[in-house]
Amino acid sequence: MRATGLILALCIPLSACGAVAGGVQQFGAGLGAAATAPLDDFNLRRQYIPTVLLQAEANPYDLRNLNQCATIGAEIARLNEALGPDTDEPPAQDGSFLSERAADAASAAALDAIRDATTDFIPGRSWIRQLSGAEQHSRHVQSAIQSGRMRRAFLKGTGMQRNCAPPAAPGWFRPRGRSQR
Repeated sequence: MRATGLILALCIPLSACGAVAGGVQQFGAGLGAAATAPLDDFNLRRQYIPTVLLQAEANPYDLRNLNQCATIGAEIARLNEALGPDTDEPPAQDGSFLSERAADAASAAALDAIRDATTDFIPGRSWIRQLSGAEQHSRHVQSAIQSGRMRRAFLKGTGMQRNCAPPAAPGWFRPRGRSQR
């Protein structure tokens, strides 16, 4: 009975209860990945690289079939899906409360601590990552991400040059007169 009263006293603001529940849910969802982080070090599990990033890595300045604003915008949308929003786009207003963001941050910190604890016990971890190929794959992932960002910036610049409206150009760009289609 006392425990129920204590829980109710702690969860008087409903947003705080929702924030804690959301943080617990996020923690539960990421617990498996954090606990199995050594699989990445032994190269038994690899991070997936989206095809659009591999294509960007192969040829970041390719303009084949990108002769209209709509096709440039579609390619930028594919890159946004793989990379997340670009820096020229305003952050999404998710309507979350400060308590929800704090619960998410606490959950992320706890998952990082678990990930660190599961990988710190591996003796010679950096050598294992080198020998297993995990370090090389990690560098490949970062290279693909960088190439995707470079391609997105190039395409937005091309869209500006062709007087395209966003998303085929940066979000702040306003076409002069009538934009191309």
